[in-house]
Amino acid sequence: MAKYDLLRDHLRRRSGAVELSFAEVSDLVPGGLPNSAYRYAAWWNNGDETHSHCRSWGDAGFDAHADIPRQRVRFVPRL
Repeated sequence: MAKYDLLRDHLRRRSGAVELSFAEVSDLVPGGLPNSAYRYAAWWNNGDETHSHCRSWGDAGFDAHADIPRQRVRFVPRL
């Protein structure tokens, strides 16, 4: 199992937008999220196939929209 598979699978079970705290996302990732996820909006960029975390929500059909100050992310289904 790849590091972000549980996040991908969690999102695949959803049919609409999903908002999670960074802590909730971290609970779905073995070893938790890296510090950069909490500090940099760029970590949550969409469509970057070179990063497994981006592929996880992309493969589930979502785009991520992070709110760093609130430590929350909204996953929105791609059209």
